[in-house]
Amino acid sequence: MDLLSPTGYAVKQRKIIHIDMDAFYAAVEQRDNPSLRRKPVIVGGEPGSRGVVATCSYEARRYGVHSAMSSVRAYRLCPQAIFVRPRFEAYRAVSLQIRELFHEYTDLVEPLSLDEAYLDVTDNKKGIAFATRVAREILQEIRNRTGLTASAGVSYNKFLAKVASDVNKPAGLTVVTPEQAEDFIAELPIRRFHGVGRVTEKRMLARGIATGADLRRCSQEELQKLFGKSGSYFYDIARGIDNRAVMPNRVRKSIGKETTLEEDCADKGEMMIVLGKLSERVAALVQANATSGLTLTLKIRYDDFQSVTRSHTQIEPINDAETMMLLAETLLDKTEAGPRPVRLLGLIVSNLTTDIPLEESAQMELPFP
Repeated sequence: MDLLSPTGYAVKQRKIIHIDMDAFYAAVEQRDNPSLRRKPVIVGGEPGSRGVVATCSYEARRYGVHSAMSSVRAYRLCPQAIFVRPRFEAYRAVSLQIRELFHEYTDLVEPLSLDEAYLDVTDNKKGIAFATRVAREILQEIRNRTGLTASAGVSYNKFLAKVASDVNKPAGLTVVTPEQAEDFIAELPIRRFHGVGRVTEKRMLARGIATGADLRRCSQEELQKLFGKSGSYFYDIARGIDNRAVMPNRVRKSIGKETTLEEDCADKGEMMIVLGKLSERVAALVQANATSGLTLTLKIRYDDFQSVTRSHTQIEPINDAETMMLLAETLLDKTEAGPRPVRLLGLIVSNLTTDIPLEESAQMELPFP
């Protein structure tokens, strides 16, 4: 079905697929090590460390374990779980294999991370008329070529495709047509809406907004008053409106590294040692990409999990570890670090002076020795 543009001309409706690998890191580990199959596997920090869960198998999820949870809590929930350290090179190799498959169908591929991507198959290379058939073929080929499973959502925009891909996991395929969109959105819990985090969800629930139907009853003015610029976005997606195109040539906006400390740190001298190492790693990445940046940002997470950032922007480009280290020390002095213990430190260079294609989203750095 074609839509009418504001000028009255027919506009071809997009056919968008969102592919999301199922428990990707854990699935790769179970595939490569048969002894881990059908067992609760947690990829992340050791249970006795300050690490976090990168992902876990579906066997572990039955116990309430999920990504970004502390490894200590994950162990309490599932003491029989097998903890495995990440092998990002292995995951990256599989991700590239899958991405090559996507490009057999379309060049409009927008990777979001190693394990998920949007595909625009409106005019696909194989001339397949139905996006559902394209999605089904891709899911089968992923299984054939990698031995892994993925789930897919198919719809006319990115928002609906992404939400749909999570409906029937694992190895599921969900289609949301324009005719189904209104009912589909109405029944969605508000936490399932992209852009609604824990804080926003709490604010919405306090105002009686628990589902898509509740959100749709709010006026645009009301949502803008409550949520600022995001209000217009919430107003649109509650009505199934999302005009974002699949962007295959996204540009990286920043380069950075962060690390979770093994123990909470209240010594600024020790923090500077960590920041020195981070400066060297970020500088190496910046130089490897033949770029520089005008802004350096220090990220800190205190022991109570409150996160803060401090930034410095200058005229002269930043690309060496020494400059980053000096700026980091100045920025650190502008925080409460020291009197307040710190559990995470990070450095980010942004306002890059050259465009760098974003091949994949940055992966969480885990606190391994």
